[in-house]
Amino acid sequence: MPPAVDGADTAGSLVIGKGASSMQGIIQQLRQAFEQAIRTALGVEADPQVTASTSDKFGDYQANAAMSLARELSAAGRKTSPRTVAEQIVGKLQLGGIASEVSIAGPGFINIRLSPDWLAARLAEAAADKRLATWPAERPLRVVLDYSSPNVAKEMHVGHLRPTNIGDALARVIEFQGHDLIRQNHIGDWGTQFGMLVTYLRKIGAGAEAQLADLEAFYKAAKQQYDSDAAFAEESRRNVVRLQSGDGEILALWRRIVDESRRHYQAIYQRMRIGLKAEHERGESFYNPMLPDIVRELLQKGVAVESDGAIVVFVEGFEAPLIIRKRDGGFGYGTTDLAAVRYRTRELRAQWLIYVTDARQIQHFAQFFDAARRAGWTEGVRLDHVPFGTILGPDGTPFKTKEGQSVKLKDLLDEAEQRALLLVQRKTAERSAPISAQEQRAIAAAVGIGAIKYYDLARDRTRDYVFDWAAMLSMDGNTAPYLQYAYARIRSIFRKSGGEPPAGAAIVLPTPFEQALAKHILRLGEIVDLVLRELKPHHLCTYLYDLATRFSAFYENCPVLDSAEPLRSSRLMLCDLTGRTLALGLDLLGIEHPEQM
Repeated sequence: MPPAVDGADTAGSLVIGKGASSMQGIIQQLRQAFEQAIRTALGVEADPQVTASTSDKFGDYQANAAMSLARELSAAGRKTSPRTVAEQIVGKLQLGGIASEVSIAGPGFINIRLSPDWLAARLAEAAADKRLATWPAERPLRVVLDYSSPNVAKEMHVGHLRPTNIGDALARVIEFQGHDLIRQNHIGDWGTQFGMLVTYLRKIGAGAEAQLADLEAFYKAAKQQYDSDAAFAEESRRNVVRLQSGDGEILALWRRIVDESRRHYQAIYQRMRIGLKAEHERGESFYNPMLPDIVRELLQKGVAVESDGAIVVFVEGFEAPLIIRKRDGGFGYGTTDLAAVRYRTRELRAQWLIYVTDARQIQHFAQFFDAARRAGWTEGVRLDHVPFGTILGPDGTPFKTKEGQSVKLKDLLDEAEQRALLLVQRKTAERSAPISAQEQRAIAAAVGIGAIKYYDLARDRTRDYVFDWAAMLSMDGNTAPYLQYAYARIRSIFRKSGGEPPAGAAIVLPTPFEQALAKHILRLGEIVDLVLRELKPHHLCTYLYDLATRFSAFYENCPVLDSAEPLRSSRLMLCDLTGRTLALGLDLLGIEHPEQM
């Protein structure tokens, strides 16, 4: 990911985990304690390098700063060993009941094992808070998030899955953290092809509504006419001019095409639980009137120059310039993107701009980010491009139909629900209590679409992945159906117990299984912060999968309903906290969690 632009307040803009209450993150509390111990013991300021342990045998967290501190102290004439530094730090460490054990391993790794009593107290706090073990941003920012970006007059295809899905998951996390989010759907609703489309719409007249209902066929028919009929092509070029000059009749036809396109992609958004609405649209047409002034300002500030009849911006490190105005007077899409930056920072007062697009656009974003910075439009503003890899078919090439066409997103969702319905029907046949056909279809929609979304989000967005129905709909492994089933199983526990856990029931953690589950529940806030810091939703997916597996180990080894009080109520509290955490995590990913499966 390209770094934030020079001059952006990158550290301050992402202070999202420093709460004032005891429900701040475990890592944050440990870091503060270690920072103080390092100051007291060594008289220096240093990052204690606190991380979660990679293995339970080493404890729960570790501080790894002793090695680097020993090198720095020795270089300054205070020769010492890492282990001695670690011993000095531990000698001044005040953890206030957080740890049951602090030990030094190897050359100077400081290992911390959390106290079960402290964990139980923190869980009780989390249980009483609707946010669970999370906290809002300390400094809320105004964030503009640009994602999805379908093209008008074309149906959404599999290539739109990732920008729509990843963008919406990030939107949910940003809002959950308390930032002032402005969604922006930068739709492709302008350009020379619209002359062709409005000309074709005029030609078909009374049959327009039927043909517009199938946008893909409508676009192909218009393109075929444009390529084969010189008179039609000439009329299309004239209609481009009429459209750009604001001709009422042509604009009305253009709006019909845009409206019909919106009806198509809003239906997709609704099925996928995507938060984009019509009011979030800021298409290319919105910025078109601003483009001449963008060119003027860039020339005035010396950012853009004339080159071979065109207006361009040269960016260090790139041989080809960013074209701002073509030799024929037309504008490049980089000009539109620069207009959007200026509008979002000047008019919307954004402090952080995030763009979710294909990784193939990395060069373009690096160039127009640089141009915007040099124009003075992004001072104090963080800019992030969130690139993602390609969805591949079984043959390792971009995922397409057998005929070599792009897979329509609607068809993909339909097939997901059909496949999930077969799975639900099979599971229903194994149940003693029947589920109605209507309920089965609702569960199938949640499972099928959730499976596609989760499989996409669970992978590091920077990598390509192979689309695999069997893997994404599996009831085992890191999949949505596995997590949804874990949640449904927890809800079934409460149906059997006759209600929710007793309010305010004491939590005790006598076994390693309960302690492991408790520690993981309390890491939720750290993970949400990590997702936002790296703009990578897969961290939350991994966390939820680990939570479900820890719950499974707890449930298999710790009787819940058959335990005597007060252990029964404590374990019901753990079940409830796990269920609520799963539900919150899936909500942040935009994935439904049925009460039964």
